[in-house]
Amino acid sequence: MSAALISGIQQVGLGVQNVPEAWQWYRRILGFDVPVFDDKAEAPLMTPYTGGKVHQRHAALALNLAGGGGLEIWSFTSRVSQPANFKLELGDLGINAIRFKAPDIKKAHEWVKSQSKEAVGPLVTLPEGEGFWGNDPYGNIFQITSDTSWFQNTGKPIGGVAGVVVGVTDVHKAILFYQTLIQNLEVIYDKTDVFDDLPTSISGQRFRRVLLRKNFTPEGAFSKLLGNIQIELIQALDRAPKKVFENRYWGDCGYIHLCFDALDLATLKTKMQAQGYKFTVDSESSFGMESAAGRFAYVEDPDGTLIEMVETHKLPILKKIGWFLDIQKRKHQKPLPDWMLKMMGLNRVKN
Repeated sequence: MSAALISGIQQVGLGVQNVPEAWQWYRRILGFDVPVFDDKAEAPLMTPYTGGKVHQRHAALALNLAGGGGLEIWSFTSRVSQPANFKLELGDLGINAIRFKAPDIKKAHEWVKSQSKEAVGPLVTLPEGEGFWGNDPYGNIFQITSDTSWFQNTGKPIGGVAGVVVGVTDVHKAILFYQTLIQNLEVIYDKTDVFDDLPTSISGQRFRRVLLRKNFTPEGAFSKLLGNIQIELIQALDRAPKKVFENRYWGDCGYIHLCFDALDLATLKTKMQAQGYKFTVDSESSFGMESAAGRFAYVEDPDGTLIEMVETHKLPILKKIGWFLDIQKRKHQKPLPDWMLKMMGLNRVKN
């Protein structure tokens, strides 16, 4: 078997108008309280998606150390981040929802209902297992469901990002793309129906839903923290879907990208481009964001959803004493020791 090129979901980009305010909500309700970086700078490489102009931005990457991917909470500072001018419905083209994971769904449901002022749906039977849907204060939909991969027991009711729900126009084309990008990505279910669990305002609408999953393998420095990958593709069958970011910039309000932890970006680029998937952005060398650094690149899925890949080069372990890990000096792709990742918890931000 060839070496893995993708380790797990590193983060999902969340576009907001006020980073500190949004981060406080996600810390308090969902436990994303460990910062990797909190950076204000220009975004010169993203001009293909920002109207051809270099814009300034504020970005903070936060983790939930129970396990799972993080959140990159992002806002323009040179302009006002714009919300969509229509109500997003499931099946629209782009990232529709984040799937967060919980060790105990019922406890997670009770926690979110008691702590959040936003709408929280009932516990429901999903195509696989049980979970519930909710909303953040900024109009974004999320789902909380179970997962089998955990880094540690933090005592919190909710863990990190397990995956995303992505609206597509053609399930088959989307499966081909994601299975080209990610090795050992398996189809867990493929169902077409009118689904009672979906929070949609259009009654009687049929969807095709396909869950893709890559189970954890110990390949990559952060693999034990990131865990499984879950991607649910959702295709609206009875209406023409809209593009989530139609006439807006990357970085505007909503879920702006799905980011994977890449282990060998040069090889991954060769592989993807050989199959016709062009990299639209590539930093080509290490790019710094506050105390972290890495090479990053973007590719689009068949419907234009932005997929980021980051090959991490430097990571802060304990900022207070200036302890930074140089990943490039490691000569293997084995997971970092648990104790080292747990040390990042000493950077925790409390409400």
